[in-house]
Amino acid sequence: MTTTTPTLVYDIGNNRYLNITARCTLRCQFCPKHNGSKQIHEYDLSLSKRITADDIIPLLGDVKKVDEYVFCGFGEPTLNLECLLQVAHAIKAQGGRVRLNTDGLGNHFHRRNILPELSQCVDSLSISLNADTPQSYEQHCQPKLAGSYQALLEFIQQAPQFIPEVQVSAINGLANVDITRCRAIAEQNGAIFKQRELDKLG
Repeated sequence: MTTTTPTLVYDIGNNRYLNITARCTLRCQFCPKHNGSKQIHEYDLSLSKRITADDIIPLLGDVKKVDEYVFCGFGEPTLNLECLLQVAHAIKAQGGRVRLNTDGLGNHFHRRNILPELSQCVDSLSISLNADTPQSYEQHCQPKLAGSYQALLEFIQQAPQFIPEVQVSAINGLANVDITRCRAIAEQNGAIFKQRELDKLG
């Protein structure tokens, strides 16, 4: 891939991933883009312009041949909310299934509850928790907005009220992170916990 041809849509297994923004609310120290890489598998996810629904929708393909469309790139999809919602509605209109991978800070960033809008077009959420205390979250995720960890916990608490399937993930192997407590945070809020392993992507 050359940087002149950005990867907006890429497949892993039978899922199709949608890369709609390079912007993020976090500066996670374990993220490849902060360690000199913009690649997932063989795909270069660098973006140099603002992506719109018109860029993505023609690339969706046949929804019947895709298990799930996943909003996931090296940016936070909810920062390009208009595009996300338009594309997700287009997928649902064709009978497709939509998952959103998120850092859970969409409400905090937009200063309103975006879950009712997401509930109209998103089947499942995967929320990155990654820490069991504000201190370890600050250490590893380096949020750009004050109060992010508390906002994330509130999003995890609210999400199952709006979205049928909610998964909360954390990475095993991060210093000063208790993975058992991360699991407890997920499960006590009615979410499924997914343990990821450090340095394994995709």
